[in-house]
Amino acid sequence: MAYSTTARVTTDRPGRYIKQLVSHMSHKVPTELAEDGSGRIALRGGECVLTPAAGHLDMTATADDVEAVAGIEDVITRHLVRFATQEELTVTWVPASD
Repeated sequence: MAYSTTARVTTDRPGRYIKQLVSHMSHKVPTELAEDGSGRIALRGGECVLTPAAGHLDMTATADDVEAVAGIEDVITRHLVRFATQEELTVTWVPASD
């Protein structure tokens, strides 16, 4: 059974952050940046899908177990907050509804 959590981060720069995260993480793990601006980052035990939208960035972390999801959340959140030098981002992960 896969576990998923989601986060919606309010920002006027969702595309910029997706590009930064995908580019930065591509040096260590498999990543993908789609033509529509969405991104995918494969991390230990799962992945994070990043989707840009007007005024926010949607993120979905999916993994085989709760610990792996927590690890993905931690890595993505730490990097995203570090990249946000011009604004203070709030990242709150919640379990995805089935």
